Amino acid sequence: GEYGQIRRTNWLRTNWSRPQAYYNSGAWRATWSGEGGGVLLNQCPHQLDLWQWICGMPVQVSAHLSYGQWHDIEVEDDVTAYVKYANGATGVFVTSTGDACGTNRFEIIMDKAKLVAEHGRLSLYALETSEPEFSRTNTEPFGCPKGKNIEVETDGKSGQHTEVLNRFAAAILRGEPLIAHGSEGINGLTLSNAMHLSDWLGKPVSLPFDEELFYCELQKRVKTSRRKEKCAAVIADTEGSYNAGEKSDYKKSHSTQW
Repeated sequence: GEYGQIRRTNWLRTNWSRPQAYYNSGAWRATWSGEGGGVLLNQCPHQLDLWQWICGMPVQVSAHLSYGQWHDIEVEDDVTAYVKYANGATGVFVTSTGDACGTNRFEIIMDKAKLVAEHGRLSLYALETSEPEFSRTNTEPFGCPKGKNIEVETDGKSGQHTEVLNRFAAAILRGEPLIAHGSEGINGLTLSNAMHLSDWLGKPVSLPFDEELFYCELQKRVKTSRRKEKCAAVIADTEGSYNAGEKSDYKKSHSTQW
């Protein structure tokens, strides 16, 4: 609470570039019957989960999705979503698998500070006076509260997949605490489902939404899905799917047969 309440959140996550060969590597890929969605279901569950974990769940979602905009697929590969929070704050989430030189920038604006996560760094710009207080007491028409950049010190750890799996195993073997309980996964899925439903209905969706309506709309698309019957096996090194600068033991030791 030191920097006041959240006023705005923005996450631009467009460095999930995937070529057509990626989608051709599996019969289930990028199909309504095989995945139930595209970039929101395959690449971005991580970001949607972190977004709500850090900023909380919104109360309304309005989204615009493009299906097969950049690839020969039937599901979404480009998304722009706008959300509203209970306190009146707003948020924007943008993602795509069609940008060859995309961006990963997460920004949180608060009453008295701005946090930005980008290029593997966390930066903080803190104001001397909160915006509400300054706006109320300032007498200059173009006045602006003073502030300064603060170097944010973290623990330097980024265990990613390896840490999550180790903690999962430790919980089973020794009863040690998980990073997050499995039931929390419903929050990120709720966001992606709400984005789909908003686009399908062409209007904002309030949370909680009608799950039966979502399921009905999804099944309409599953019935007309053009899932490929046969697909040749492909051996793919996942090294290229990780962002430059992100270090993980997982990426150094894993390749996957799709």
